[in-house]
Amino acid sequence: MANHVSSLKRAKQTVKKTEINRANKSQVRGSLRSLREALTKGDAKAAQEQYRKTASALDKSVQKGILHDNTASRYKSRLNARVKALATKTA
Repeated sequence: MANHVSSLKRAKQTVKKTEINRANKSQVRGSLRSLREALTKGDAKAAQEQYRKTASALDKSVQKGILHDNTASRYKSRLNARVKALATKTA
């Protein structure tokens, strides 16, 4: 355990930041899961609405430093392709 006051403070900050990062990550994963479920159900309208929410969550995670920019872009690209394929299949 830390002995100096400054290292004690850093340890507390690390615990708090880890908790925040974990919450943000789980929010992104939950959003991705909801979108994938909407895609498997085949509901194009719900999938498009959930895609907007998921893309927003991914962008916020990039701003917060949870995900790398290219990772979020890759997720959005692949998910958007699946949403578009579902929309054209049902139309």
